Amino acid sequence: MLVDSYKFLPRSFVALYEHARPLPGESDAVWSPFSARLADASIALVTSAGLSLAGDPPFDLDRERAEPTWGDPSFRVLPHDLAGRPLVMSHLHVNAADVMADRNVALPVDALDDLVAEGIVGRAAPSHASVMGYQAAGLAVWREATAPALVELFRSQATDGVVFAPV
Repeated sequence: MLVDSYKFLPRSFVALYEHARPLPGESDAVWSPFSARLADASIALVTSAGLSLAGDPPFDLDRERAEPTWGDPSFRVLPHDLAGRPLVMSHLHVNAADVMADRNVALPVDALDDLVAEGIVGRAAPSHASVMGYQAAGLAVWREATAPALVELFRSQATDGVVFAPV
């Protein structure tokens, strides 16, 4: 099956992303070693679907509509136990229908729970995070504010590892 990564983007965007290369000065690996045993580890999820809990502030789509190359660099904390709380998806570059039909498309909490039940993963982190994945023009805020805040969130809840669920 062929996956069209650009299906919901204007065709003019293909050239921006199709052969992306690291920015100047980006030569180091973008991960760190995972030293814990997975069966003993706490794992959090990060989705790029722009998800928030219904009733919480959504991602800023008004500014994105006005500035199509801007993406909201903030993040939302999502509890692992959603307890039937509905999610809202705020993302202009992704079709929300599949995610709204099954949250696991973008936030695979049920799959994580299955791995915990099977003893493959030690436990799910108490909360996960959602970001808006389209960040064509705002990486400075990500480096200086968003990423350090996410690291602090996950450290504060003793998370050993993070699984990214890009959409």
